[in-house]
Amino acid sequence: MNKQQLANKIWESANKMRSKIEANEYKDYILGFIFYKYLSDNEVRFLRQNGVSDADMAASLVEEDADTTRYVQTSIGYYIAYRDLFSTWIAMGRDFDVSNVREALSAFSRLINPTHKKVFEGIFDTLQTGLSKLGESAASQTKAISDLIHLIKDIPMDGRQDYDVLGFIYEYLISMFAANAGKKVGEFYTPHEVSLLMSEMVADHLKHKSEIEIYDPTSGSGSLLITIGQSVAKHMTDSQHIKYYAQELKQNTYNLTRMNLVMRGISPDNIVTRNGDTLEDDWPYFDDNDRERTYQPLYVDAVVSNPPYSQNWEPAGKEANPRFARFGLAPKGKADYAFLLHDLYHLKPDGIMTIVLPHGVLFRGGEEGEIRKNLVEANHIDAIIGLPANIFFGTGIPTIIMVLRQRRANTDVLIVDASKGFEKVGKNNRLRASDIRRVADAVIGRAEIAGYARPVSRDQIRQNDYNLNIPRYVDSSARAESWDIYASMFGGIPTGEIDALGDYWAAFPTLRDALFTAEAYASLSARDVKAAIRGHAAVAAFRAQFAKGFEGWQDTLQVRLMEGMETLALSKEEAILSADIFSRLASVPLIDPYEAYQLLDDEWAKISVDLEIIQTEGREAIRRVDPRMVLKKKDGKDQEVQDGWMGRIIPFALVQETLLKTETDALQAKENRLADITAQQTELLDAMPEEEKDGETVNDSKDGFVPAAVLKTAKQLTAERPAGAYPQDSFEARILTAAALITEEKTLKAHIKVDAAALHMKTKATLEALTEAQAALLIERKWIAPLVESFHSLPGRVLQTLETAVQALAEKYATTFEAVETEIRETEQALAAMLGELEGSPFDKQGLEEFRALLLGGKHE
Repeated sequence: MNKQQLANKIWESANKMRSKIEANEYKDYILGFIFYKYLSDNEVRFLRQNGVSDADMAASLVEEDADTTRYVQTSIGYYIAYRDLFSTWIAMGRDFDVSNVREALSAFSRLINPTHKKVFEGIFDTLQTGLSKLGESAASQTKAISDLIHLIKDIPMDGRQDYDVLGFIYEYLISMFAANAGKKVGEFYTPHEVSLLMSEMVADHLKHKSEIEIYDPTSGSGSLLITIGQSVAKHMTDSQHIKYYAQELKQNTYNLTRMNLVMRGISPDNIVTRNGDTLEDDWPYFDDNDRERTYQPLYVDAVVSNPPYSQNWEPAGKEANPRFARFGLAPKGKADYAFLLHDLYHLKPDGIMTIVLPHGVLFRGGEEGEIRKNLVEANHIDAIIGLPANIFFGTGIPTIIMVLRQRRANTDVLIVDASKGFEKVGKNNRLRASDIRRVADAVIGRAEIAGYARPVSRDQIRQNDYNLNIPRYVDSSARAESWDIYASMFGGIPTGEIDALGDYWAAFPTLRDALFTAEAYASLSARDVKAAIRGHAAVAAFRAQFAKGFEGWQDTLQVRLMEGMETLALSKEEAILSADIFSRLASVPLIDPYEAYQLLDDEWAKISVDLEIIQTEGREAIRRVDPRMVLKKKDGKDQEVQDGWMGRIIPFALVQETLLKTETDALQAKENRLADITAQQTELLDAMPEEEKDGETVNDSKDGFVPAAVLKTAKQLTAERPAGAYPQDSFEARILTAAALITEEKTLKAHIKVDAAALHMKTKATLEALTEAQAALLIERKWIAPLVESFHSLPGRVLQTLETAVQALAEKYATTFEAVETEIRETEQALAAMLGELEGSPFDKQGLEEFRALLLGGKHE
């Protein structure tokens, strides 16, 4: 299974296994064991790479072997004895016990390399103290832990060729625990999409640097810091030249930070972490054992943070603190600006910072207003990005990203309203890849985009008394629909409303004249809007222009993705493809390049998974077939059992429709006939009178035949006289027809079962024996064809939008107010005439007559 399937499986199983333990708490246990597995496997891999055989490990990985112990400690920063290896726990089978874990974790703490204590010391404290919560007895704890370690034992830890399964699964589990942890989540997780947006802006600013230091003062799980590092690394030749600084207040969350950083293959020498209150216990950092020589005034290239929103803090006594002295102290009840000023203080002169804050920091007054004024006048605020509501787990409040720099050449502030760009996923909103790219491009290019982004001068901000509320500067609200009074009364389409489609008229010269008359209040001259638009010469030229722009694109994809599948850089390839797409669309009007980019990203998410597998396992992975495992109830419990086979990369259905079409079509024909039989039985049943359905041949709910009873009755009927002797619409004829259908259905089902099983096994054999040409054909149909097809739909989408808009204009004023009034009067007169024909008591007649008089007098609402 691929990494997403493995992540899903682990999450589903873990969520069931945690039973009554809170998700926010259980995450510490499963993530802790994953980290221990990583350390254990990492040590084994290190020893193998240095010539130590598995047999030698069993003999030498004992604490009594001081030389080996010291060698491992100094090389990787820690030491795990053979008896404490994760693989040893698995091999122990029923002999495994919770005491093995307690002893191993205790030994790990004792055997950390002294120079790496800051990275590893206390990292398993949360797991160690929480073992007792996994069961009421040692036996129940042992079972819970055994189940858990067997659940994660198949996670590959080698990370070869960017096949970062471990990091992906770790991130996925954190996000899923976050989604299920309610309001507790804010303390440890920034949604990955928000991290990506921040990282794109930071990476662009730092792309020319060869050595980089980045810092997150409220690091949580460490995911935000890692995402920034990954984006920065795309512009570097050696990612080991990135140094990571992290600080986190809560011990268990601080442990997540360290685990996450270490598991991403970051050298311990490049990890500097602190467990403490960022606002109360700031850098510079001193080592308590050597304060004079370890003084480090921390200044970094980038600071990224998602601090707890509007947190209480104590500003008293901090007036002279260098972090706050220049700008002011945040109010006691809201620490938002305290975190911001902390981040800004730690930037190098050419550094950049991004921080997530509640929307209120843009307009609240008092101390916050004064700080905001000072930041604007000191020219530190570079950009403000309004995010969609309900984008963070556990809170629905509106949030922003603020981008600041120590030194800037320009003096304006770019304000972006990105609140409308998202997709709904469950209860939350989520930024799409196109939303992230659109914001990042706007910020990097400092673009002015109507209703979206605008550079705002410092003078205008001063005129607004330093209020930075986004709607003051960027109006992204939808325009309310207006109605023309004249057109509403007399008909016709106002020229101004046709003008609103100006982008289309600019792209399609003369199309407007082909659709509308030229009066001030026009009419639609085209009888078939769609045909008029699609058949117009300017539209044909637009399609040709798009086709020319993407000439040779399919060949480019085949060369880059198929011929280079084993060597291309996965982390950079999507950016290369997207740059090509933006370039091709530069001369094509109307098509939104970000919509195109989203199509690319949707397909790339699937293609990249396949490429990761191929780069890890080789091209032979294309031919590999794996057992298809499903959960089935056995002895009252869900158990994983095999249900056929599945392609590791190539779906069976693709093999069948491409290489086994004759067999697939034959099976499909039988399945279609089976569906026809079901429909015929329904029609036959519907045609039966209700009294005929009361017999034993129809079930109690009267929506289906009883096969055994139908066949028995049919046998009796044919014994009495030939089948054709019964009248066509008789009960007997219907039963004989039903019997024939039931017999055919039974035979057909048996054949389909046999044929489907045979096709399934033939597909397996075909996939395993693919020629190179066949493998290439299948890969092309899985990767390239859907991408090309989706892109070629873009012009059609543009035209469909125009067709809908033109049709809406025509229908908007098609019925005038006068016509509505005439219809009302005619309806009233018809109703009055009907009332005059009604009979009743004298009182009824008097009431009806009065109602009739009102109608004829035109008194209506």
